[in-house]
Amino acid sequence: MRVSLLTHTPDPERCVAAAARLCYSDATIGELMERAVAERAAFLRKILSLGHLSVLEHASFTFGIEGISRACSHQLVRHRIASFSQQSQRYVSHRERFAAVTPPSIAQRPELLARYEALLGSIHQAYQEFLDAGIAAEDARFVLPNAAATQLVMTMNARELRHFFALRCCRRAQWEIREMAVEMLRLCRQAAPLLFADAGPGCLAGHCPEGPMSCGEMAQVREEFSKL
Repeated sequence: MRVSLLTHTPDPERCVAAAARLCYSDATIGELMERAVAERAAFLRKILSLGHLSVLEHASFTFGIEGISRACSHQLVRHRIASFSQQSQRYVSHRERFAAVTPPSIAQRPELLARYEALLGSIHQAYQEFLDAGIAAEDARFVLPNAAATQLVMTMNARELRHFFALRCCRRAQWEIREMAVEMLRLCRQAAPLLFADAGPGCLAGHCPEGPMSCGEMAQVREEFSKL
C-alpha cells in the first residue's frame, strides 16, 4: 500500500480561519486572511472545540492511493462526500498477472497462503484464457477477486476527513482501510496540524462510540495517536 498527499488547499488553516471569522466580523475577507498566525491558532482551537465544523469544508485534500484491494476500495467509496477516480478494470486489462493483496491472517499461515496463491493463479489463468478467446476485458473482469489490487485518486474536505478518521482509524475497522486511514491522518497532521491535531478514532475525544463492541484498549489507542 502506498498513500501520498498529492495536493491540498493552499494554507488550509489560514483559509478555514478566515471563513470562520467572516461569520462574526465586519472586516473584509482580505483583512481576515492577514490575521497573525499566533492569533489564528488560538481561534482555530476555539472553533474546533465549539464544533463549528462547517468552515472546515473550505479546505480539501487530494490523496493518491495505490496497492489496496478492491475489497478496501468498496468500503472507501461508501464515504460519499468525496470525489474518486479509480483505475478501471474495464479499460485496463491484466494480461501479465493482476496484482493482489494478501491479508496478514492468511500470510502467516503457510498452508493457507499456498492455497490462496494457487487460487489466485487459477483465477488469473481463467482471466487470461477469456481475453485470448476474444472476451472483452469488461466481461473477463467478472472472474477477478476482491483481492485484486487497485489504485485511485481521492479528494475529501477537512470536515469529512475528520469524520472518516473517526470511523476508519478505530481498531474495529477492517485492517486494510484502517492502515490506509492512519497513514492519511499522519499526512494531514503534517499539512494542517491544527485542523487534525485531535482527529482520529472516536475514543480520542471521550467514551468509545462502539459501546459493548469496544476493543477495550482506549488508553493504548490514545497513546498510539498522540505519537502519530
